[in-house]
Amino acid sequence: MATLVKKAPSRIGLILLAFIAFISLGLPDGLFGVASPSMRAEFSQPLSAPGLLMFTTALGYILSSFLSGVLVGRLGVGRLLAISCLLTGTALLGYTLAPSWGVIVLLGIVTGLGAGAIDAGLNTYIAANHSDGLMQWLHASFGVGITLGPIIMTTGLETFNQWRVGYWVVGGAQIALAVCFALTASMWTRPSVADGEPQSARLTDYKTPLIQTLRQRGAWISAMLFFIYVGVELTLGLWGYTLMTESRGIPTEVAGFWTSAYWGSFTVGRILAGLYVGRLGIQRLIYISLGLALAGALLVLGNLSETTNLIGMMIVGFAIAPIFAGLVSDTANRVPEKHAANTIGMQIAAAGLGVALVPSLAGFLAEKISLEIIPIYLVTLIVLMAGLFTLSHRLKRAE
Repeated sequence: MATLVKKAPSRIGLILLAFIAFISLGLPDGLFGVASPSMRAEFSQPLSAPGLLMFTTALGYILSSFLSGVLVGRLGVGRLLAISCLLTGTALLGYTLAPSWGVIVLLGIVTGLGAGAIDAGLNTYIAANHSDGLMQWLHASFGVGITLGPIIMTTGLETFNQWRVGYWVVGGAQIALAVCFALTASMWTRPSVADGEPQSARLTDYKTPLIQTLRQRGAWISAMLFFIYVGVELTLGLWGYTLMTESRGIPTEVAGFWTSAYWGSFTVGRILAGLYVGRLGIQRLIYISLGLALAGALLVLGNLSETTNLIGMMIVGFAIAPIFAGLVSDTANRVPEKHAANTIGMQIAAAGLGVALVPSLAGFLAEKISLEIIPIYLVTLIVLMAGLFTLSHRLKRAE
């Protein structure tokens, strides 16, 4: 009993630190959207310039998340997080000292390297040591960060007329997090006493060579699930407004409100999922989520009325919210446990690639065919996800 009492505060402290780190993971995305016009003006860059920074950041993100399983095995979760936060914080502070736009673009690689390792490292740790509900709330905290980012940058611009202030604040916070992770590095290797060391509690102990994981069909199917999932999430988020206004004639103010409502229902869905995932079980939750998302997408596809279009968008946002975190928690049920940490890294990397490609393909098809291809595309992605999810579990049971 004395041991439990002694370790409980440490466990709670690590969870809070993980949540804060995931909030900080969302902050730079929120900063850049507001800062980019001022940055382009200062460095005399065209409208397309931010795309190059987003590309280099994504490149670093994909690389580090893909290798995260190997890095966790060699460094441990705590040391990896400390190094990653140091990289991210240094790069963000470097933005404020950069003499040219080209230097900022190069620093984007460093920012991505840190962010990808933080993302994959924390996902691996929570999947290994804590409940599915905590995984849902971890991802909900990212939404808090991406919401706070614009507020921090806007405050800096309005108060000091300076975009660098936002990056000073967030970069400094990342450095402080690096110190916290370094001081607690040894604690991140301890199994969770309160959770009774579930089967997945040894995910971070394996040092499985990545080449072995790459031979697992389940690992590739799992990566494809994440590649498609982010396409479902972002396609409607990015193209829903254009579909409603330019193709279906819905007033801009109405469409704008419901686009915001889409992301609002998405955030609420993640928060609530942390409460009921334990009762439903992770696999049942994912199937229910996919079924509801399909129903919402079919409402959008049916185009019965303005109201059903908009309700359909909200249903999709609420339904898909738990899937990303749920798929991370379910990883060890789709691949052998010794391959789970590497697979989580592959999944996060695939999600980064999906962000860049899947919504872009939707825009390409809309340009070549019609905006009305968007809901058809969405329905197809959801059905494909359900098929791959089912296949991954059947392959695991067949082994």
